[in-house]
Amino acid sequence: MMTLEKFEEATEAVKKVILRTKLVYSDYFSDTTGNKVYLKPENMQFTGAYKVRGAYYKISTLSKEDREKGLITSSAGNHAQGVAYAAKLYNAKATIVMPTTTPLIKVNRTKSYGAEVILHGNVYDDAYQHACKLAKEKGLTFIHPFDDEVVATGQGSIAMEIFKDLPTVDIILVPIGGGGLAAGVSTLAKLLNPNVKIIGVEPAGANCMQESLKTGHVVTLPDVETIADGTAVKTPGSNIFPYIQKNVDDIIAIDDQELIVAFLDMIENHKMVVENSGLLTVAALKHLNCKNKKVVSILSGGNMDVITVSSIVQHGLIQRERVFTVTVQLPDRPGELVNVASVIAKEQGNVIKLEHNQFVSINRNSAVELEITMEAYGHDHKEKIVRALKNNGYNPKIVQPKSIY
Repeated sequence: MMTLEKFEEATEAVKKVILRTKLVYSDYFSDTTGNKVYLKPENMQFTGAYKVRGAYYKISTLSKEDREKGLITSSAGNHAQGVAYAAKLYNAKATIVMPTTTPLIKVNRTKSYGAEVILHGNVYDDAYQHACKLAKEKGLTFIHPFDDEVVATGQGSIAMEIFKDLPTVDIILVPIGGGGLAAGVSTLAKLLNPNVKIIGVEPAGANCMQESLKTGHVVTLPDVETIADGTAVKTPGSNIFPYIQKNVDDIIAIDDQELIVAFLDMIENHKMVVENSGLLTVAALKHLNCKNKKVVSILSGGNMDVITVSSIVQHGLIQRERVFTVTVQLPDRPGELVNVASVIAKEQGNVIKLEHNQFVSINRNSAVELEITMEAYGHDHKEKIVRALKNNGYNPKIVQPKSIY
């Protein structure tokens, strides 16, 4: 059972392995939402995520015999690093089963702590089943990433730190995958202040906890589809579910497109890389139906590989209309390309890429297609450039950019 005494014990224990992540006040999100928004940057942890808290506390409570058997867990990446790091401190052998879709940075960092990594299945649930099988076959000690009260108690140390930094907090936004973080944070938060509101945030394509709460019991989704790999869970934890039922006031489901915009907001306004699961609480800020409240968004992790970062930035710029593509057709004669470029330059558009297709029409004198990808300051600037092209005799058609690189 998660008690105040256990939370205090866990908070003291994890101090040995964590970075004390103090709240960061966000002028940008406060101004745009009408609330006083604070960020809890667990993406700045040594292992890049909050998971080391629960993993270390759990392993610290094991007997020497259980640790010597060898440890095993399943994880989409962040819990893997937490277990691997904690196991190394205790000189225990760790085996980590991860989905084949796990970002390379999470796989490599897990290996760097000395753990053996096995890639199995497409989602967390597949990796979990394989890890359970190996644990039984080899007699290993299984460390569950979320459905364990001891692990959840370790994660709850985040709430202790939040209340020390901001005793008058009104709302805490917490990401939910399997539910361990939400169970720990919400339970301790309600023990410290029953009036604080705890809102869980899930990907819309993996809202297993939201569906479970609707039915009153744990349910398994038929499949999951989300870019938030750290919260791509089909089945939430059954052991921690009663804590969620009792202490989480509401759940917000976030579409992937909102995470892309939230990533750009974090990069541009706070110079922080936060992984998609950690961005759930940032995207949820605009869904809050309140004003002038003190809100804390837990940024659960920041382990993203460069390719994913590149892709999200590209899609974010397109979604924000900071990058767009138009096609125009013009006569195939000298000077026409310069004329189009001059119109764009006059409106301060910045051309990224040009594709000049002379073979779009049989009659080259009447139609050559020019595809232009360019930068703009946003929607209004984009419309201004398009309007200028129209006014100069071109008939621009907006198309989906193939790539900005």
